[in-house]
Amino acid sequence: MSRMALITGASSGIGQELARCFAGDGWDVVLAARREDKLKELAGELEAQHQVSARTEAVDLANPSAPRQLFERLRGEGVALDFLVNNAGFGQAGAFAESDVDRVAAMLQLNMVSLTLLTRLVLPGMVARGRGKVLNVASTAAFQPGPNLAVYAATKAYVLSFSEALDAELRGTGVTVTCLCPGATETEFAREANMEGTAVFKRGLLPMGSAADVAREGYRACMDGRRVVITGAVNRAGALASKVMPRRLVTAVAGKLMAH
Repeated sequence: MSRMALITGASSGIGQELARCFAGDGWDVVLAARREDKLKELAGELEAQHQVSARTEAVDLANPSAPRQLFERLRGEGVALDFLVNNAGFGQAGAFAESDVDRVAAMLQLNMVSLTLLTRLVLPGMVARGRGKVLNVASTAAFQPGPNLAVYAATKAYVLSFSEALDAELRGTGVTVTCLCPGATETEFAREANMEGTAVFKRGLLPMGSAADVAREGYRACMDGRRVVITGAVNRAGALASKVMPRRLVTAVAGKLMAH
């Protein structure tokens, strides 16, 4: 019996590498992102190398109607999802008071609202079948407030909290939820978020993980049913420290890391 995974934000970075993890393990995949050319290129690679089915869905999940339209399209064609990867998201560094209002709204929609709605739409089928997994991609930014990255850090804190609560709710159903929290990673994210000039990236203050390593660790953790996985020893230590250090100090340190 074939197994099907929907992966959002699959055109590059961690999402692309997660798609390779699934296909390499024999999963059929639905690849969703805005850039159709990148999706088709990846789909061709996965089908040729792993003899799986790779379907592409060019969709902008920052559009409020997109989650329901994507779900209904798949359901209408009889696609039953055994795995949902909510990876699509973006950030924007800089002072909140100077931020672009439309971009802030799109970030909130993509990072939180669409993730939540897509999960809500997919979950009932998983619960009814008594099996399924959800992997939500957050960030180590979820563990502390992020001055100069305020909205992004807040959205990832939401993803972490939502994932942990939902996994607890689903205990005994056969469905698990895992939250993947990577630190700085070699992807397009930093450039798109205007973060390449920040201290954390420019000065190399934190180790830079590879997208492939992050994806493999997240994939294994999800398959094992783990609730939260933080990639990298330094990142795990930082997340732990943020729980015991004074909140004002944690916030000050985070602000310095994100300063240009």
